[in-house]
Amino acid sequence: DVQLVESGGGSVQAGGSLRLSCAASGSSISDYQMAWFRQAPGKGREGVAYLDNNGGTDYTYSVAGRFTISKDNAKNTLYLQMNSLQPEDSAMYYCAADVYRFGLGSGYRYWGQGTQVTVS
Repeated sequence: DVQLVESGGGSVQAGGSLRLSCAASGSSISDYQMAWFRQAPGKGREGVAYLDNNGGTDYTYSVAGRFTISKDNAKNTLYLQMNSLQPEDSAMYYCAADVYRFGLGSGYRYWGQGTQVTVS
């Protein structure tokens, strides 16, 4: 099993930046495909960014060119650098992990508790 804890959310003005972190414990993230999801009130959970265990990445169209997913295996931490933030990016952001490849799909086994991002 792996436990995931997100941090780094907050309130920022449009055009600003945030870096989200996902600290993992129990297992090494080097053994997992990792992803970031987000969910705004009244909307479904949306896959935002994906990082497989071979270094491959994928992004949903609305964040491509603005967000960057990365990880530090030594720190067992996943990151999401979020630049040029817009109000439409406001959501609860979740970290997810699985040993199998889901890409931006919703089938991940392990999830964090979420961190709130508010852009105004």
